[in-house]
Amino acid sequence: MNYWIFKTEPAECSIDDFANAPEQAIVWEGVRNYQARNFLRDAVKIGDQVLIYHSSCRVIGLAGIVEVVRAAYADPSQFQTDSPYYDKTATTEQPRWTAVDLRYLTRFSQVVRLDKIKSSVMMKNHSLTQRGNRLSVMPLSKEQWQSLLDLQ
Repeated sequence: MNYWIFKTEPAECSIDDFANAPEQAIVWEGVRNYQARNFLRDAVKIGDQVLIYHSSCRVIGLAGIVEVVRAAYADPSQFQTDSPYYDKTATTEQPRWTAVDLRYLTRFSQVVRLDKIKSSVMMKNHSLTQRGNRLSVMPLSKEQWQSLLDLQ
């Protein structure tokens, strides 16, 4: 099993969206960074655990855990002309972007704030704690994962 942080704006897709449909898989789409896309395409697997990180909101930090229930496939939003994620260069024969499906596991009683994450020795050199270096999909080691769970 692999461990990940997926960053999202809660107005678009939050831990509440997952909690409100706990048995339903939700499409994780709209990733438009090549490195993050490559993680989704090449490394994220069914059964992987994902920490949902809320950004661009009042309380920034880790909000809960979801799991991967469907591995990489062509992101449907790249083909939808009315989508903000539409990509006119993508074709069904050669899709450019990747999506995965996620399902709810748990919501934290409180968001684990970024300042608290930065205080973790295990996260000192992780891209999440580095200024201007926050991809929407970031791998974690098992030790980093556990250190973040211990911050709750």
